[in-house]
Amino acid sequence: MTTKAPNPVDKYVGSRVRMRRIMLGMSQEKLGEALGLTFQQVQKYEKGTNRIGASRLQQISEILQVPVSFLFDGSPAGLHAVEGMGEAPSPAYVSDFLATSDGLALIRAFTRITDSKLRRSIVELVEQMAAREDPDRA
Repeated sequence: MTTKAPNPVDKYVGSRVRMRRIMLGMSQEKLGEALGLTFQQVQKYEKGTNRIGASRLQQISEILQVPVSFLFDGSPAGLHAVEGMGEAPSPAYVSDFLATSDGLALIRAFTRITDSKLRRSIVELVEQMAAREDPDRA
């Protein structure tokens, strides 16, 4: 018996739940408790293994203090997407980066820097470092 691969949208929504949960410093266990579920069920939601129903999405968005639309922002375009309607989805690498603990730590620290010149200098430094790592993309 073959296992069915998770739907890309289910995986994406799950990754957004995970990203927001981590941003809030909330454990899977705490989110599960708030939902009346086990942390294993939260894991399945976050991996996209199990789909999240509409009422559960509403409940999760309230707990994570975001609108339901946040969980879909930048999601893979559906098969019936109409060309020219709405915004283009954000690049997946941004979501993937924000879903990591390093990505979140970097974003948290960076956004605490109030000096715009210092922030610009940091961006330029990182861009120079990245160019050294991959000279073909410079």
